[in-house]
Amino acid sequence: MTYLVTDNCIRCKYMDCVEVCPVDCFYEGDNMLVIHPDECIDCGVCEPECPAEAIKPDTEPNLDKWLKINTEYAEKWPNITIKRDAPADAEKFDGEDGKFEKYFSAEPGQGD
Repeated sequence: MTYLVTDNCIRCKYMDCVEVCPVDCFYEGDNMLVIHPDECIDCGVCEPECPAEAIKPDTEPNLDKWLKINTEYAEKWPNITIKRDAPADAEKFDGEDGKFEKYFSAEPGQGD
């Protein structure tokens, strides 16, 4: 089992999760984070830290798309282990539907 970052992270990109991860398995894109499924140890400490509730266990239904996205982009994006500030307009996008189709960026983030 692993945890996955889902679409509510897009344009919110709160980073509370990265500073509690004991194995540094978060990777940063331009406007969201992903978890490397092969590195996640299923400890679950990141899930309650996410203000946007964007982190889910892969045992929840209908997360196949997110397993693929997390796996693919964790290989392409830089590792992130330090918390930085969320975007200034993060609250505006928290909970919005259809964020992947509207806003997803495949571009890498800054990383550490």
